[in-house]
Amino acid sequence: MLYAVPANVGKLKDERNKMKKVYLAGGFKSDWRDKVKSLTGFDFVDPKEKEFGGEWGLAEIGAWDISQIRWSDVVFAYMEKTNPSGFGLACEIGYAYGKEKCVILVLERGHETHKDKYLDFLRNVATITFDTLDDGIKFLETMR
Repeated sequence: MLYAVPANVGKLKDERNKMKKVYLAGGFKSDWRDKVKSLTGFDFVDPKEKEFGGEWGLAEIGAWDISQIRWSDVVFAYMEKTNPSGFGLACEIGYAYGKEKCVILVLERGHETHKDKYLDFLRNVATITFDTLDDGIKFLETMR
């Protein structure tokens, strides 16, 4: 289900010859990232694949995330109902939206930890929001 009219998606479609860089924001416990990365024609940035050594603290990891978002065209964020926190995702999409990036948010209903009415606030910092991962992936595919 579509909840918002994409404000800055047209700008991205005008750059069709450029492979879009897509930053993946969300939980690390399921295989959702593999489903998104199965799309061709995108350059995906997946923090789960970054090997942060023991010397990396939260400040360094956060700085790496921010730098990758800064150079990305799109942030694809998936707030699964089983994600125990979502705080990192919230920070990432807020920063991306402030930088006028296209933010595709998939916000599953019936979250196990947080009330849906509080998570709905995340819609304010998303370009477009979907209820299902499949719908979010289908939309991303149109941006190729």
